Amino acid sequence: MPQTSTDPSSEPAVVEIWTDGACKGNPGPGGWGALLRSGSHERELFGGEAGTTNNRMELLAVIEALRALNRPCAVTLHVDSTYVMHGMTRWMAGWKRNGWLTGEKKPVKNKDLWTELDTQVGRHTVTWVWVKGHAGDPGNERADTLANKGVEAVRARV
Repeated sequence: MPQTSTDPSSEPAVVEIWTDGACKGNPGPGGWGALLRSGSHERELFGGEAGTTNNRMELLAVIEALRALNRPCAVTLHVDSTYVMHGMTRWMAGWKRNGWLTGEKKPVKNKDLWTELDTQVGRHTVTWVWVKGHAGDPGNERADTLANKGVEAVRARV
């Protein structure tokens, strides 16, 4: 008879993540933010770049949130970016199959971040959830605030 483990530490941690990106000008100074929640534990992350785009910040928010997890987790990832959502759930497989070219045979924009995101997603079991931005979702609102903190941190360095 096969034995099953009853050790709770062998189960993947369950984590909810909300991410957002912000850019003041596109391109311009940008920021990313992420709220991670596992049980009663929360962690906030944010950062930014001086000359970037909103799409890059949306991608970087998800990458940095997943990178912060130090072991494989069951992640519910809330994003308000259709770019990130469609990229991961609709377009990624085709891009990889076509050598990182779009359906129009053009190079995929932000390939560096898409490949890193693919690597980070591969470490976890991810369920993607799209949320409407600026519509009252508490986790999304906090991620937006963190992304804007990232923009302000960049502006303070310049």
